[in-house]
Amino acid sequence: MDVVPDADAESAEAVDGVFLTQGAVGEETSIQRFEIEPGETVPEHDHPHEQIGTITEGAVTFVVDGEERVVEAGDTYVIPGDEPHAAANRGDETAVGYDIFSPPRANPDWQE
Repeated sequence: MDVVPDADAESAEAVDGVFLTQGAVGEETSIQRFEIEPGETVPEHDHPHEQIGTITEGAVTFVVDGEERVVEAGDTYVIPGDEPHAAANRGDETAVGYDIFSPPRANPDWQE
C-alpha cells in the first residue's frame, strides 16, 4: 500500500489562483486536490482521462459542452475523457475539492 501524507504533497499553482496537489497514483486511477480562489478560472482544456470529483468547500461553476453547471460542497460530478471543460469560482470563498482520474494522471502538464 502506498500512502501520500498531506504534509509531503507539494502544491503547484497551475494558473493564477488555482492550486493543484498530486495525491496517490495507482495502476488504474490517481487523485489530486484542488483549490480555486474566489474570482479565478481554470481555462477550457481537455485530457484523455475520465474525471470524477467532489467539492468539499465552496462551489465551482463548470462549463462543459457550452452548458454551465454549479457544483456545490457535497456534490459529485463526472466529466468524460476528451470532453473540453472549464471551471470558475464565482463565490466569495476558496473552492476546494478532489478529482480522481482514470487512467492515472501521474504527470499532468501543470507539473512540467
